Order: sequence, then C-alpha cells, then structure tokens
Amino acid sequence: MSIPIADHIREIPRSGIRDFFEIVQSMEDVVSLGIGEPDFATPWHIREAAIFALERGRTGYTSNLGLPRLRRSISTYVKEHFGIRYEPLSEVLVTVGVSEAIDLALRAILNPGDGVLYHEPCYVSYAPTIVMARGEPQVIQTRDEDAFALRASDLEKAIRPNTRALMLNFPTNPTGATMSPEEMEKIAAVCVKHNLVVLSDEIYSELTFDGGTHTSIVTFPGMKERTVFLHGLSKAFAMTGWRMGFACAPAPLIEAMMKIHQYSILCASIMGQDAAIEALEHGETSVAAMRAEYQMRRNYIVSSLNEMGLDCRSPRGSFYVFPKITSTGLSSREFSMGLLNSKMVAVVPGTAFGKCGEGHVRCSFATGLEQIKVAMTRMAEYCSELRSA
Repeated sequence: MSIPIADHIREIPRSGIRDFFEIVQSMEDVVSLGIGEPDFATPWHIREAAIFALERGRTGYTSNLGLPRLRRSISTYVKEHFGIRYEPLSEVLVTVGVSEAIDLALRAILNPGDGVLYHEPCYVSYAPTIVMARGEPQVIQTRDEDAFALRASDLEKAIRPNTRALMLNFPTNPTGATMSPEEMEKIAAVCVKHNLVVLSDEIYSELTFDGGTHTSIVTFPGMKERTVFLHGLSKAFAMTGWRMGFACAPAPLIEAMMKIHQYSILCASIMGQDAAIEALEHGETSVAAMRAEYQMRRNYIVSSLNEMGLDCRSPRGSFYVFPKITSTGLSSREFSMGLLNSKMVAVVPGTAFGKCGEGHVRCSFATGLEQIKVAMTRMAEYCSELRSA
C-alpha cells in the first residue's frame, strides 16, 4: 500500500542542523560547537521545585491555559523585564516550549495563502512552521554589513498584498544580532502602517551582553494589540528538556491559540509548570551567573576566531557566533565537513539558516570553555592547513 503524504508536508525539507548532526553522532570524540543547548544543568532550586511537586503527588492535568499562579508569575516577570503588562487570566498561555507557541500563533492567525515575513539567517523551524500552518514564507535577507539586524526600509520593501504577519527573533539565532531601540521603533511604525500582526520570539532576551538592555517591539505605540510576545525558559534558565514556553497576546488571540492547544496538547506538564514558577520568581541570580560565563566564553571565541583569520563580529546577544569563512575559499558546507572530518570539530554550515548564511558557520559557546579551547586550537590548525595547501 502506498501511504499518502500531504503535499505541503512532503515538500518541507529536513532540518539542515539535524541532518548535519546525524553525521556528527556517527563519529566518536567530536568536539561539538553545534547544538544550541546550555551545558549547565538546570539550577538546583528549580529542579527541587519539580521534585517537591512529585513528592506532593502533583501529577495531573492543569487548566489548558496553564496554572493560574504560573500565569501570574509570567505576567509579573514580563512587566518587570519588558515593561508591558498582560492580564494573567486571559492574555497568557503556557505552552510546550516556544516552538509550540509559534505554531499555535501562526495557525490561529493565518488563512491559506497568507504571507508571513521573517528575517534570515534565522532559526531553522520558522519557514516550515509557516508552511505547516498553510501560510506563505516571505524572506527578508539581512546583511553582514548591517550586523544582521533588520532594517525598517527592507521590511517595507518586502511587504506584499497577501502579507499578514512579521516574525522577529532578537537576539537572533544563529547570528547573535540585536536591534537598536531606534530601528525597532521604525519597524513598529511599518507594522502599524500596514496592519501586520507581529510574532516576536524573545527566547534569548536575557542573554544580552556588555551591560546592554533588550527592547521588545511590544513596548512601542500600537504594538501590544497586534503582537504575540513569545518567550520561554529553555535558554536563559538552562531548561531545554523541560519544554516550558509561553505566549502573551490580546485575549481574543490567546483564546484562539488555546483552542488549538486544547485539542492537540491539552496542557504543559504540571511538574514543569511548578519548576517554571520557581525559575521566574527566584531564578534571576542563576541567570546572571550563567550570562557572565557566556560573556567570558564569547570574548574568548571571538578573539580566537579573529586571530585565525576568520572575521567574526562580537555578538551582543544569544550564545552563538557567526564567523565569515570566505577567506578559506570554501563554501559553508565544505568548510564544516572538512573541519569535522579532519579535526573532529563540529560547527553548523550557515546555509542551514537560509541562503544568505552562505559564507558563514555557526559556533555555539554554550559549550564549556575547555571544550571551546580545544575546538579553537583545532580550527586554527585547519585554517592554517587550508591556506598553506
């Protein structure tokens, strides 16, 4: 029997990151700068909250929207850190990671054929998630000379008659790009002018370096009523495996998203929700300590890459660097495969994040410093060998 596969699913490519790391996992003794996952264990006080929940027998379902106390904690956290208040009982939805929240938001706002703008290089799931929601992915390419920030003028030019929404991710995976408040305000004005819904993925917002602050687009005039604020605990709180995310948005949109969530996922894990309460209410010290460690690693890896002749900007956010490898004469994939095969170091080809990622590779500094040092030594040897060949 031939099993039918939906056309729009058949045409979705496999993740370039996952394909690459299937190769990596078949090899031994590889130093990986690839996967964007903190090497820190979730702070003990957060783990202990989940253990205590289990000991008390808290193992059942919660409200589809999430525990009321967690929604209040989210509302307070967002107000304190981003300067905007959401009504916890009607404007906050707890999800299974930010990825589910993005999927819910897209399915809630899109009709078949509606266009969604997003900036590349970007997280690999954005375009496929738009397609799965029956939307049309519409790419805005960002440029190295702009430090991969999105420009309002480029956004304006990219809008088409069917464009319904804009997806943002700052600080950005894979480039570490951030946005100035001035440029973000201009982008907000374009969104208001063209009546765009904005999905703002701010999962790396706590990981902003050099004393810088993060400004969310939701804080500008006319934006709260048209923005889905997307966040979670995976990155800053080292809680990737917990799959805890949330969305904040106007009540009618949260209601629509909740209906999809209700009939597909039902609710996030209650133990995870109890841990999330502890993280949001008492985790700031732990986040600050991890951020300081990431900044130290960032300084080391940026310096090392530039010393070996790979032009690398110092990212102001996230835990990724995106060095340019064009000086080697290789494509992104050629460089990555050569480095892996000859030196047993894994980095991700920039093309995994979009065509405009060509000429770059992504290196994560969520890996321990000693591993980063080994990787940099081997990468320097590889670059030297390429230039002397």
